[in-house]
Amino acid sequence: MAKNLAGKLLKPAATSASGSGLFLAAPRRTGKSTFVREDLRPALEAAGAIVIYVDLWEDRKADPGDVIISAVRAELAKREGVIARLAKGSGMDKVAVGGLSFSLDRVGMAKGISLSAALSALSDETRQIIALIIDEAQHAITSEAGADALFALKAARDELNSSHHHGLRIVATGSNRDKLAMLRGSKEQAFFGAPLVAFPPLGTDYIDWFIAHLDFAKELDGSAVYGWFRQAAFRPEVLGAAVDALVYDLQTEPGRYAQRLEELVHEQIEANSNDALRVVHSLTPLQSAVLRVMASAGAKYAPFEQATMERYRAVIATTAPGYKVEPDPGNVQQALNALQEKALVWRAARGVYALEDTFLAELMDKAGLLQAD
Repeated sequence: MAKNLAGKLLKPAATSASGSGLFLAAPRRTGKSTFVREDLRPALEAAGAIVIYVDLWEDRKADPGDVIISAVRAELAKREGVIARLAKGSGMDKVAVGGLSFSLDRVGMAKGISLSAALSALSDETRQIIALIIDEAQHAITSEAGADALFALKAARDELNSSHHHGLRIVATGSNRDKLAMLRGSKEQAFFGAPLVAFPPLGTDYIDWFIAHLDFAKELDGSAVYGWFRQAAFRPEVLGAAVDALVYDLQTEPGRYAQRLEELVHEQIEANSNDALRVVHSLTPLQSAVLRVMASAGAKYAPFEQATMERYRAVIATTAPGYKVEPDPGNVQQALNALQEKALVWRAARGVYALEDTFLAELMDKAGLLQAD
């Protein structure tokens, strides 16, 4: 799969005028980040590309715009020839003149050297295609600087994909298809028209590999383990945690490993669900109402419309009839801010709100918490 995608990215079809790149969507913790780091990145490098990898989820307190620019600067710093080109382009004949040295801090928006100019210098010096992988790319539009960085990358992509340079490809991944679509779903977005592809979950070949590495492999049936994996929403960490627990389970005897592993997988699923719901049950009545209405409405959620205010009131009347706080735009905004701090809600810079993880809506639905009408 990695070789296939790398080939398509580096040699776009003749009908693709812009080489706009690729958007990959899959639920969190199903393997897409491991895939882009351990499979796609090496495949792109083996095919001759320079790969810059950015993880916007690694430090959620950092501004995503700064994270993107820092990754580009780090790649530039590896090559003295590129730095010399940028220094000369900024009016310095040498990298160091009269004790004043050129600094890569000048690369970035409003810093003197645009991302387009910096990446063009890298392209021209190396004569290679540049592939920029942005993991959890939807996080970019949670800040103005992040949104600006995306448009700067669009300008860089358009420039580097011209005949004067060697090409720039953008690969963006996201854990929520609707959020990721905000980056390419309309003409106002930086990557309008870029293909959005559902990243497939790990399948039976992964289960075969997983079982083959267990000391008690002979006791396991592949189709049964795959069924447990599917119930775990295709998250490898659930199977891994269950195996770890089984390794230290001193009471399970040979011949019962399959039964015990199944029990432990379901315990892991239940524990993860309970942890998430425990946070939901700790909310104030207004925060709970806002979260329930948001989860129920999905992409149609409009937090401050009058009809939505009525839905908040209906939920509160049912779940906390003695609660005295009346929903209004001010305290709804405070509730949304609190839900963001608890990592339950995601907000784009333009004021669009959504659940941080769509899996929470499924949990709330199963727990009977979505009666918001």
